[in-house]
Amino acid sequence: MKLPTPLHVFNEGLAFLLELAALAVLARWGWESAEDLALRWVLAVAVPAVATVLWGLFAAPKARIRLPIAGVLVVKALVFGAAAVALHDLGRPVWAVAFAAVALVNTALATADRQAAMRRAGG
Repeated sequence: MKLPTPLHVFNEGLAFLLELAALAVLARWGWESAEDLALRWVLAVAVPAVATVLWGLFAAPKARIRLPIAGVLVVKALVFGAAAVALHDLGRPVWAVAFAAVALVNTALATADRQAAMRRAGG
């Protein structure tokens, strides 16, 4: 399914915002999950850093390591799922469900759009 250009642009922008939101939530979770100040800083930096490295290596449009679409979707599910779980753990269950739902629809639309573009380019 090829998205119309305005919807494609909107969906790609939303994807970027979801990625930033996931990193912010993971940082907040890292900060809130410890009482020791040094450990707070470590977790607030390390947790989103790990997510960033995973995303950059495997899920970004210009990923260093090209995975089949199923692998990319697993990485996205891990990062977005971790953010949703973190939101729930932070006492925001409604936000967790909303974030997960928007990320799921966004990823499904982007995947369908990319697969349609690959079919057009290949055939």
